[in-house]
Amino acid sequence: MTVTIPEVISEPRILSERLAALRRQGKKVGLVPTMGALHDGHLSLVRQSKELCDVTVVSIFVNPTQFAPGEDYEKYPRVLDADLARLESVGGVDFVLAPKPADIYPEGFDAHVHIGGVTRRLEGEFRPTHFDGVALVVLKLFNMSGADLAFFGQKDYQQAAVIQKMVRDLNLQIGIRVCPIVREADGLAMSSRNKYLSPSERAEAPVLKRALDLARRMIAEGESDTGRIKEKMRELIGSAPSSAIDYISIADPETLDELERVGGGAVILLAVKIGSTRLIDNTLVPSDI
Repeated sequence: MTVTIPEVISEPRILSERLAALRRQGKKVGLVPTMGALHDGHLSLVRQSKELCDVTVVSIFVNPTQFAPGEDYEKYPRVLDADLARLESVGGVDFVLAPKPADIYPEGFDAHVHIGGVTRRLEGEFRPTHFDGVALVVLKLFNMSGADLAFFGQKDYQQAAVIQKMVRDLNLQIGIRVCPIVREADGLAMSSRNKYLSPSERAEAPVLKRALDLARRMIAEGESDTGRIKEKMRELIGSAPSSAIDYISIADPETLDELERVGGGAVILLAVKIGSTRLIDNTLVPSDI
């Protein structure tokens, strides 16, 4: 396997110049936005970009505007050298954007992006400023890269829905690809925050996936009342001693409006604290299950 050693760039202006020159040559640019601490879930997005695009750029930036006071911004892992090594394991990429906060939000910066509708519930209720920060940084990444395609993971289902709505609402000329969740062998969705779990908490964490599987089985067996499904999910998650549920939602896959009955397709989403670590997961339920 030939490994492409990335050009690591900190200044957005330089990245824009490099990519503009490649686009003028007819190259198709793929963007994989990340906050670093890369795992196999991120690498699956990189593989998709390398398959579909001529040029792949990965951003590694812990974005301060999507963290509220008291969240884990300061302790979020920053391991650029390890991230570059992980990228080598899939053959490397063309560019890595690794800016400092001041490179993205220079002195005097005072712009805001708010996407309504899909942000009002779930993560938007528990983290009210989160999606404004996500939309802001992603819009900036889209603008500075001029990418043709951007790749996001289904694990952050609501985030992907927000980005897709932003692209539609603002007529952005970029395609969005949402790639399947990548899981550990025991079902736990891969996440940079899994590193926060103690050994005993890590043993409990797969209860999220088991609860999602339980809901799918109930629906497949004919249960359509979402209240009964969520009750059984709560009972199962509650069997994990250090768990605390923020929400369980069975919703319309596009609007994220809560459903009282499952009569067609649905998405089941949950956020659960295992100890002090907050984990999210989801599963799509097709209309023909």
